[in-house]
Amino acid sequence: MLSYIIEGGRRLEGETFVSGSKNASLPIIAGTLLNGGISKLYNVPNIHDTQMMFEILKKLGCKVRRNNGKIIIDSNELISHEIPDELMRQMRSSVVMVGAMLRKNEKGKILVSTEDVT
Repeated sequence: MLSYIIEGGRRLEGETFVSGSKNASLPIIAGTLLNGGISKLYNVPNIHDTQMMFEILKKLGCKVRRNNGKIIIDSNELISHEIPDELMRQMRSSVVMVGAMLRKNEKGKILVSTEDVT
């Protein structure tokens, strides 16, 4: 068990901000497709993977905005059920979107080019 030994007789106090978990955020972001309306997410880490998920949502027709640490996703008007190759290649875990797309649209497609495959 990890432990800290604090010496000096002074009170230890302070504040810190703990970012949300990537592994928890990605499926929740995908789940906003199922809402068919406005979803508000808080404490989503501002990292490459979450940014790619937002780009995928935009390609599918969602509106995504940031407002003071809050993410607002409007999934009312989906215009596509396809995740483009260029976004798929940037983040393998984008595959979590397919389940929500299938449930929402009864179809989902991941476009992957096989040109690079040897």
